Amino acid sequence: MEKVRFGVIGTGGMGSGHCRTMAEIEEVELTAVCDVVEDVARSVGEKHGVPWFTKPEELLDSGLVDAVIIATPHYFHPPIAIEAFKRSIHVLSEKPIAVTVSAADEMIQAAKASGCRFGVMYQMRSSGRMQAARRIVEEGRLGEIYRTLMVMGWYRSQAYYDSGGWRATWVGEGGGVLINQAPHSLDLFTWLGGLPSRLTGATRTRRHQIEVEDEAFAVLEYPNGGHGYLYASTIEAPGDDRLELCGDCGKLILSGSSLEFYELKTPISQHVRQATEMWSAPEAVKVPVEIPDGGGGHGDITRNFARAILYGEELIAPGAEGLNAVEMINALILSGHTGKPVDLPVDRRAYDQLLEELKAHSQGKQVVREQRVTDPKFA
Repeated sequence: MEKVRFGVIGTGGMGSGHCRTMAEIEEVELTAVCDVVEDVARSVGEKHGVPWFTKPEELLDSGLVDAVIIATPHYFHPPIAIEAFKRSIHVLSEKPIAVTVSAADEMIQAAKASGCRFGVMYQMRSSGRMQAARRIVEEGRLGEIYRTLMVMGWYRSQAYYDSGGWRATWVGEGGGVLINQAPHSLDLFTWLGGLPSRLTGATRTRRHQIEVEDEAFAVLEYPNGGHGYLYASTIEAPGDDRLELCGDCGKLILSGSSLEFYELKTPISQHVRQATEMWSAPEAVKVPVEIPDGGGGHGDITRNFARAILYGEELIAPGAEGLNAVEMINALILSGHTGKPVDLPVDRRAYDQLLEELKAHSQGKQVVREQRVTDPKFA
């Protein structure tokens, strides 16, 4: 195999962007597309000169693809992926891999049983800045981490939420800011700082006319006794992204496009015992960090995924690791709706029951002004 033959399932929004990106990656070839809206499927297929389908199974049975990118609404990621794995087709899923941890479990199990490659489109992992941050953590330069912080303050207009009947509904999307905008930040947060063991959170709908949350926040507890805080919303402008990891030997701050790393000349655990001066503190030195190449684009993940199939290259974003963000999403929604702390891993049955109750009371969309437009930042 010289190139990986890719199909894209779901070609509105992000899917059409993935189709365009294929032309820039030498290891891949776009060979088929699928969308449930016939006019959209035909238009994208004709634009790229490839066969088009309106049913995922037809594309999967066509013999035209070695791998698929799944860019449908979230609920459809697991069933389509499982059908692909049954046919020994590799799967690269858009984020999040699933709406529920139970569905994510099934997806991961199907991938293992098939022996196929499974990846998730967490492209921000591939940026040089995040690769440098990951290296600092893996090398143990922070020491034991005892405080974490994630702030993701973004903005979305009501027009955005009105652009599709499935958006911002329990039935169509399975949540709000947590399931849609926050997965990238949650992935990086857990990739660097690990999963907490307990979460106490709240969700609310503060500014938009939607039935799901546009704001969420939580206090976190970690297995080693460390604590953390996270906040996510679509009601903030200008936007803000911030991650902090504070450890015994140093501090890592990722804010906007910057990375700052401070090393302590004396670990805190040592200084508090040995210092004799009343107002002394460990000396912190800001350390220059070498940032490797890596733009953090979708193409980086697609190329890496193809090279994993062709040459055994290590995946930047393995699909199984996509479970971590879903754990955080489900835990926060469950805590917000029950008013109680939630232990991680999340109780699968409890969350499935809550979601079914929320879906049963879903009111659907009163106003829909259909738009299928890729975010200009990713076009």
